[in-house]
Amino acid sequence: MNGDYTIDTDKTRLDVPLIQQFLSQESYWAQNVPLDVVERSIANSLCFGVYQGDNQVGFARVITDQATFAYLSDVFILPEHRGRGLSKQLIETISNWPSLQGLRRWVLATRDAHTLYEQFGFTALDKPEIFMQRKLIERY
Repeated sequence: MNGDYTIDTDKTRLDVPLIQQFLSQESYWAQNVPLDVVERSIANSLCFGVYQGDNQVGFARVITDQATFAYLSDVFILPEHRGRGLSKQLIETISNWPSLQGLRRWVLATRDAHTLYEQFGFTALDKPEIFMQRKLIERY
């Protein structure tokens, strides 16, 4: 990893209040998300923390059955740590994670990070007409 930064999947290291604060106040995709929702999402996902020493500076989670499908979500690096290649290293670590190899499909949603994800093989949906959604909550 880059300098004194590390990435791991140890959920006991996650700074859940920091994650909830970033998602609810700084992200465009999870504005006002309640702490209990963040806690449940972490409990039921494969989570990756990015750390500088003992301080968490980034996060991502993968919603997956670890056999056929993965949805990459809630990816962020704190603003003061951006520009150091951490998001690229995070996505590379996730892409190479042993239990996520051989999956049939990965998906994600992004408004502004297409070039990052394209480096790891993500493309626009090849048949968007076959995908559907059930949207129950517009905003938290």
